[in-house]
Amino acid sequence: MAIEVQLLGTLGCHLCEQAEQLLMPWLARDVVVELLDIAESEALVARYGLRIPVLRRERDGAELGWPFDEGSLAAFLQGG
Repeated sequence: MAIEVQLLGTLGCHLCEQAEQLLMPWLARDVVVELLDIAESEALVARYGLRIPVLRRERDGAELGWPFDEGSLAAFLQGG
């Protein structure tokens, strides 16, 4: 069963690009990533504007805020 997550960020965000790179190896491991540009929603800008990138797990809404590394990302994606 796929793990579905959303990566909240915006264009031109170098930290968001780093987060995307950390996620790339997980795409081959049954992880589905939806990229959400917070600039498309005033509500998302208000909530996440100072926190991006943020990874949100679909099944339970849990969030992992930046900075994260391979270890914390693995724990998050595996549900811990």
